[in-house]
Amino acid sequence: MSAGSEDGLAATLDAVGTVAIVLGVLLTLVASVGLLSLPDVLSRMHAATKPQTVGLVLVVIGGALHLRTSVDVWMLVLVGAFQLVTAPVTAHVVGRLAHRGDGVRRDLLHVDELRDSADDVDPGPDDPEPDTTAHPSDVPGGRQEGS
Repeated sequence: MSAGSEDGLAATLDAVGTVAIVLGVLLTLVASVGLLSLPDVLSRMHAATKPQTVGLVLVVIGGALHLRTSVDVWMLVLVGAFQLVTAPVTAHVVGRLAHRGDGVRRDLLHVDELRDSADDVDPGPDDPEPDTTAHPSDVPGGRQEGS
């Protein structure tokens, strides 16, 4: 290859890298706007995981195209891989905790699969447990004083 074609390749890689970084930043901006404007935890969780993860991968790709050294590229690959592995796990945990508490607007759900089935493996406070601290005289049909 001649020096002119190497410069042209480097300029092309820099341009593609810049476009990838700008697109990644825009997707991350969309994710942050979604976190602020969406109504409930599940919608916010969707905004926090999908565009944010794709945005970070685009930024990583753009950074790798700009840097082009093996140490830098491998570090960026590790960052992207860590994000791709941890984002679904984090979203799952946040979704389960929100469903157990009052973080989910049930009127927005079309189907609530977690509400319809018992969770024997990891039970949570989806259904409140009966009050076992009630005095027998407070329970209808319970033992009355002096009887």
